[in-house]
Amino acid sequence: MKEEIGKRIKAIRENLNMTKEEFARVIGISGQYLGIVERGQSCLSIEKIKVLCDFTNLSSDFILFGKDENLINKTKKNLAGLTDAQLEAGCRALNDLAIFIRAKK
Repeated sequence: MKEEIGKRIKAIRENLNMTKEEFARVIGISGQYLGIVERGQSCLSIEKIKVLCDFTNLSSDFILFGKDENLINKTKKNLAGLTDAQLEAGCRALNDLAIFIRAKK
């Protein structure tokens, strides 16, 4: 479990285009300790996870378990009111994107 959390934290940092030192400073830890966390050798405290959630606007469920309820709720809201044709076009685009991503592996 520590390894998965560390991978998510590293991906979050990389998606923000931040160095370990920059990201660690925001969270309130050392860059060295962040590296240990990202490798899954240790975990952030509850207090530091809250700082991370506040800074990234991500839920603790996502950071700890990989489940993003905010994404689900935002998606439901964005899809509400679309016509069947619009939903079908979106599904086709997602299918094409999935095929493209698999081909790039």
